[in-house]
Amino acid sequence: MNDNQYGLKNAYIFTVLVGTILIAPLYFYTIHMKSIYDIENELNLKQKAYQIISKIEQYDMEDEYFEYPRFESYKSGLYLNQSTPIFTLITKSIPNLSDGYHIEEDISYLVIRIKNAKYFNANYLVVQNDFSYISVYRNSLFLLISIFILIFLLSFIFLDRFAKPFKAVNKKLDNFIKDSIHEINTPLSIINVNVDMYNRKFEANKYTNRIKAATKVLSNIYNDMDYLIKHDRVDYQIEKINLSEALEERIDYFTEIALLKDININVDIKNDVKLIINAKQLQILIDNNISNAIKYSYPNSTININLKIKNSGYLLEFIDYGIGIKDTDKLFTRYYREESTTGGFGIGLNIVKSILDQYNITLNIKSELKKGSTFSYIFPEEILSL
Repeated sequence: MNDNQYGLKNAYIFTVLVGTILIAPLYFYTIHMKSIYDIENELNLKQKAYQIISKIEQYDMEDEYFEYPRFESYKSGLYLNQSTPIFTLITKSIPNLSDGYHIEEDISYLVIRIKNAKYFNANYLVVQNDFSYISVYRNSLFLLISIFILIFLLSFIFLDRFAKPFKAVNKKLDNFIKDSIHEINTPLSIINVNVDMYNRKFEANKYTNRIKAATKVLSNIYNDMDYLIKHDRVDYQIEKINLSEALEERIDYFTEIALLKDININVDIKNDVKLIINAKQLQILIDNNISNAIKYSYPNSTININLKIKNSGYLLEFIDYGIGIKDTDKLFTRYYREESTTGGFGIGLNIVKSILDQYNITLNIKSELKKGSTFSYIFPEEILSL
């Protein structure tokens, strides 16, 4: 995970935490705004009622007709009782005619009792309008989103500035590791070349075999470290790879290491299996599995490596008869090691997991303590070259 991804992830977490804390006050804010909205609506209804009453009071009985006030968003009417309107523009029935402000589902209405029935013998004046809290909820949602965005931006900026010293340290550490890896490669190559030259000139012995095996272990670690450093910046091109040949080549490479523990590698490999994949990534996947199988196997045991047809695809299996795995869930966590005595940095399977995710390769793990482990890889159809 790079620095920007780390900053975004933590800014998101911080935003969610702060946003969750703000939900309670925002809830009470919404309740308060609904109350204010109710009061404003009631005042508007009273204002319309006052205008109607004023208009009626100005009416002279000697006039031929009375023009009842009409409003764009409000309806009103004069009622003798609940079921007997004298004149009304309201189309819906009034639930009750008790004095005061009422809200019923999607309407609000104000009932004013008229004393002495002096307005066209009516006992009630009712003013009604459509009612909804949508505007309140919309404003609250807008406020919530604005708060989240503001908190996210501020937290990201703050975390970025706070992390600058650590980024500088990490950059120096990365450069140190890069330089170290580069420096390791040169003497490692020299050792390999000289051991090969010695074996050609003189008869191979157990000491040179041990040196050769040790350099191969170091080379495997070097490849993992090199990939870990470069994989975010290198575009790994895919190509058609003969998996069968690649597998046999890497098994041959690790044979010397296996012989140091008197481990025998049995193979059952289907010929001419081809994948569309990057060669470097495929090698890392294979190398880590063979290396781990050797590392965690008991001396004088066997490792089985199988490549066979599985339904419409191919199944690649690495089976060892060694110490087994205690916790398979933590196995792909970077720097996690179940056995510190066996060496390694705990990065190999973490890298393998990233490759599996990239190519949608399925992995099934079966393990039993003190009996061994089986790693089964099923390659999806999209990377098969049939």
